[in-house]
Amino acid sequence: MIEIDQISKVYDGKAAVDAVSMTVETGTITVIVGTSGSGKTTLLRMINRLEEPTSGEVRINGVVTTSMPGHILRRRIGYAIQGHGLFPHHTVGRNIGAVPQLLGWSKEKTRARVDELLDLFSMDPAQFRDRYPAELSGGQQQRVGVARALASRPDLLLMDEPFGALDPIIRARAQTDLRRIQRTLGSTIMLVTHDMEEAIHLGDRVAVMDGGQLVQHGTPAEIIQNPATAFVADMVGGVDRPLRLLSLIAVADIVEDGPATGTPIAAEASLRDALSACLWSGRDALPVTRGDAIIGRVTLPAIRAQAQATA
Repeated sequence: MIEIDQISKVYDGKAAVDAVSMTVETGTITVIVGTSGSGKTTLLRMINRLEEPTSGEVRINGVVTTSMPGHILRRRIGYAIQGHGLFPHHTVGRNIGAVPQLLGWSKEKTRARVDELLDLFSMDPAQFRDRYPAELSGGQQQRVGVARALASRPDLLLMDEPFGALDPIIRARAQTDLRRIQRTLGSTIMLVTHDMEEAIHLGDRVAVMDGGQLVQHGTPAEIIQNPATAFVADMVGGVDRPLRLLSLIAVADIVEDGPATGTPIAAEASLRDALSACLWSGRDALPVTRGDAIIGRVTLPAIRAQAQATA
């Protein structure tokens, strides 16, 4: 558990972060979202003490972060940034193994961890371990950056606009990868973004920053349905709110009995995906599958009714 308790950072008499408090539960993703200058990156950097707080404290599993030297703390916390920050003259394997090496892991243990993470990120170790960053695509470089941050099995992974430099298609895949891997490893992640769509897609909880203050902290559905301020409402977007809510609801939640033809949709897909499929194909109903079996259908009227009910 990460406890942020009345933490502030003041520069030249002005608060960049102003008495922010929040709790991050173990094994969850919390996304900090806000416009440029809202204090979100400064808040993140105070957690691993790349920035020292002016006041307040951070506790990780009950331990106050200032109770240990900063470089020791940072070895316990993974950190991934936009553009990945890989060492260009080190191989992929050496990049991922950098922190375990600092921690004194054996070569065998480090190599095993490197290969485990490459497998987890769907990158064949035999094919990628000895490559250099310049030989990788942007999406592959970003995967290696996240793998490096996870290499020492940190208590917490901090991510600052990690997907901002990627094109939209690769970015969507990277987000899906991160969610899958977080669920597999049970990692605790705090991620900064300026993109509310990304925050809603990734976050178990979303923290909205404005002018250095935490103006709302809740589940994606709470943020969308009950924005606490006009700023939050503007970030969520009035006309897009029903669509954003549909992206949080699984097809399985409204599956019904009955016939439907054409390409099916997975039960785990969102109602937003189902709506797009209906409108694209001109169908009023889609077969719904779980695994290889058809379990029912989802209909366009049911999707629209759900959107109206949550608007």
